[in-house]
Amino acid sequence: MSFPHYVTEGARVALRPFRIADGTEFTARVRESRDLHRPWLFPPATPEEYEPYAARLIEGDGRAGFLVCERATGAIAGFVNVNNIVRGAFRCGALGYGAFAHSAGRGLFGEALALAVAHAFTPEDQGGLGLHRLEANIQPANTASIALVRGRGFRLEGFSPDFLYVDGAWRDHERWAVTAGR
Repeated sequence: MSFPHYVTEGARVALRPFRIADGTEFTARVRESRDLHRPWLFPPATPEEYEPYAARLIEGDGRAGFLVCERATGAIAGFVNVNNIVRGAFRCGALGYGAFAHSAGRGLFGEALALAVAHAFTPEDQGGLGLHRLEANIQPANTASIALVRGRGFRLEGFSPDFLYVDGAWRDHERWAVTAGR
C-alpha cells in the first residue's frame, strides 16, 4: 500500500509530515508510551500541548518533523524531528525521536531512522533537507537510543556535561553524529 503524502517509504514504515489533525492519535500514543519514554522524553500528551508543537514543525523555520507510520495500516508508530537546522557551510541538524510503545521492539524504528537520515542528506532540489551532518544528543544511560543510532552508523564524538534541561534537571549527554557519505 502506498500513500502519496509520504515523504519517503521503506519496507514496513514511511515518513510523513505532521498535521494538526493527527493530534488525537499522536497524544493517545504518547500517553500509552509514558513508561517507555520516561525519563528521557516528554512529547506532548494532550491536544492542547500537541497543537503548538505540531505547528512549529509544520512551519519549518529551522526544523522538520516527520511522523513514522506503519505502511500496512497508516498507524503512527513514532516520530523523528530534525531540529536546530543550520544552513550555509555547516548544513547540520539535531535529531529528536521517539517510538511509541505498540511499535517498540519490532525493528520499525531502525528502518524509520535510516529513512530519516537518507532524507536529511538528500539534496534540497531532490526534495530532501540537503544536510551534511546530523547529531543526536543522548543521555548516557539511554542504552536503547544509543544502540539505535550506533546501528545507523552514528559515531560517538564526545560528552557534554549539563547539556539539556530534562525532567527538572540539567542532564549530561553523549554527542553522536553521522555525516553524508559515511
